Amino acid sequence: METKKSAFNVFRDALQQGIYKVINPFVRLLIKIGFTPNMVSTVGLFGNLCAAALFAVAGFKAMDDGGMHWTTIWVAGIVIIASSLFDMLDGQVARLGNMVSRFGAFYDSVLDRYCEMITLGGIAFYLICINAPAWALVTFLALVGSVMVSYTRARAEGLDVECKVGFMQRPERVVVTSLCAIAAGITGESGADEAAVLIIGLAMALIAALANLTAFVRIAHTKAAIEDK
Repeated sequence: METKKSAFNVFRDALQQGIYKVINPFVRLLIKIGFTPNMVSTVGLFGNLCAAALFAVAGFKAMDDGGMHWTTIWVAGIVIIASSLFDMLDGQVARLGNMVSRFGAFYDSVLDRYCEMITLGGIAFYLICINAPAWALVTFLALVGSVMVSYTRARAEGLDVECKVGFMQRPERVVVTSLCAIAAGITGESGADEAAVLIIGLAMALIAALANLTAFVRIAHTKAAIEDK
């Protein structure tokens, strides 16, 4: 069953195409020097590992000296943004370099899941270390929703149902995660620790709510599509 795109998805696709026009020269440079799509995906994974490590380092230091170490947090946010660029680059490298493969699509999808689990896990650990267990639990729910958004789509497509409905897909989740870390870090450095923690917590709550809602919307969409066949 063909699904009519929402205004949001139309805007999202147009924005994505605009970004592609900007990054395509860099993509062609990567192809020229020998990068493959899988290499680009792997670089993105290592970037997210670095971001998660920064959250963990800030958490360990917080337990050691009681400080919040907000500089480390906003740096982690910047690292997430930089790493997320490779999510777009790998697909473009595959398309422009005529290197599209079924395994490449599988590999990219698997690494995307690792990236999200690693970064959100790092945030949850940091929140536990600074004595914010309630927000850590919310971050766990955000992680559950993030995984289920992707899983429901994969299972639906395995049943030959296109399933791209809903909000808070991976690009949106990455933007919210990175911006909240940067905003919290800058706010915390100004001395407003409680406000900084609240920024992280509310951002994780937004992801938790919309990602899990999207998963349930996709369940309903898939059920309706199957019944229409």
